[in-house]
Amino acid sequence: MIEDQLFCTFHLGEHLFGIEIAQVQEVLRAQEITRVPLAAPAVSGVINLRGRIIPAIDLRRCFEMEASPTGRAATNIVVRGAGSASASLLVDDIGDVIETPFSAYEGTPPTLDARARELVAGVYKLQDRVLLVLAVGKVLRAAFAEAPLPLGRSGTW
Repeated sequence: MIEDQLFCTFHLGEHLFGIEIAQVQEVLRAQEITRVPLAAPAVSGVINLRGRIIPAIDLRRCFEMEASPTGRAATNIVVRGAGSASASLLVDDIGDVIETPFSAYEGTPPTLDARARELVAGVYKLQDRVLLVLAVGKVLRAAFAEAPLPLGRSGTW
């Protein structure tokens, strides 16, 4: 039997997203972000997390949303990537940790834009809203795949 799931929730604009709690390392308020030359458009830069340098991914850019309102600092959700890699996902606001019944789960709706379908693993119909489940691995791969090629090079690195 498939069990209920726990999600760390967050907002991007009016949308409610969730990340499986097992993928979340920690949640941080605004952090200083150091820009990185030639980084992919979705990579805002890097943050120093207790001596570890990790990339900061702007989820608004990943979902092709407008930039967040000026003067509003993003919240960081640090997620575990492949192996020991971590990344910080920049979100508008952090929500709650919620438990969702598996019976409320549905696959990704075919009516979503192709880019959104790629980055959303499915949805949960909650009482008063819909929770979009973030496909963290796919988001990270997509964010880093958009890096520009170095000048004078083409093809592979």
